[in-house]
Amino acid sequence: MKIKPGISDILWMAAGAVLLLIIMLAVLHFHTKQTPDEELASKARRLDLVEQMRFNLSSAAEAEKSAVMAITDKDSQTYADEARVATAQVEQGRKQMGDLLATDGTAAEKDSLAQFTKAFAEFQHIDNDLLALAVSNTNLKAYSLAFGPAADALNEMDTALSHLVTDNAASPDARNIALLAFGAQTAALRIQALLAPHIAEESDAKMDALEAQMSKHDQEVHKDLDGLAPLVKPDDAHNLETAVSSYTRFSGIRTQILVLSRENTNVRSLAISLNEKRKVTLSCQDALSALQQAIKDEPIDGADYHLPTNPRQM
Repeated sequence: MKIKPGISDILWMAAGAVLLLIIMLAVLHFHTKQTPDEELASKARRLDLVEQMRFNLSSAAEAEKSAVMAITDKDSQTYADEARVATAQVEQGRKQMGDLLATDGTAAEKDSLAQFTKAFAEFQHIDNDLLALAVSNTNLKAYSLAFGPAADALNEMDTALSHLVTDNAASPDARNIALLAFGAQTAALRIQALLAPHIAEESDAKMDALEAQMSKHDQEVHKDLDGLAPLVKPDDAHNLETAVSSYTRFSGIRTQILVLSRENTNVRSLAISLNEKRKVTLSCQDALSALQQAIKDEPIDGADYHLPTNPRQM
């Protein structure tokens, strides 16, 4: 014969189960709860990590600016590599912070880290484009061509035309030769004067206008050089040939300069660095400052952060 438990028995069993559960939770709570010293150590680790992240973020930003301002490909690449290493260290710190906050962080700390994560993702995206532009140095290469080989070619042309005028000073066509030579020299120099503004220009429309002016002056140079051909004595043709070949070389270099100038990597990277990159860097630093303050504000039971007003009264 089976004896069925009564209502009172069931209630006592339920009460006992609840009591046992409460005891187990209490034991688990006191077993896992950190001591004040452990909590202080955890806070110190998080604050130290934030400082490392802020330092690495600043290092990445400074290296990026150096890459943008460097005047050689080697230096630009060196600074760009340094920027990428520092950025990777920030990302490593961000992941470590996420792990720490998963167990020890407050809601405010997690929210600040989330804000930083969002801003830092934009930081990395901008950096990828910016550093790729910075190491190309197309504007600097264009300047180097303009004030190097291009200038040398025009100097050779100018010298050859000057000799041509001098050698034909007694010729019946001396006046016309001088006017045509001077016209070619002047038009060529005007083209040269427009190269630097083109390299520095950011607007495609303004570059189009500058190139239109160059094309007009280029037509004048060819017209004047062609006009000299029937006027020059056969024994002085070598000066005209030198002038023509020098200008042809200049025109080829000018084409290279305009292609490099159109890429505008130095101008674009500098604009990005001074605008978008600066703003997102500030956003990242603000988020880290908020995270740092949230960690500092986290209360710890049993810990006193303040010194007594009058230590002698202790």
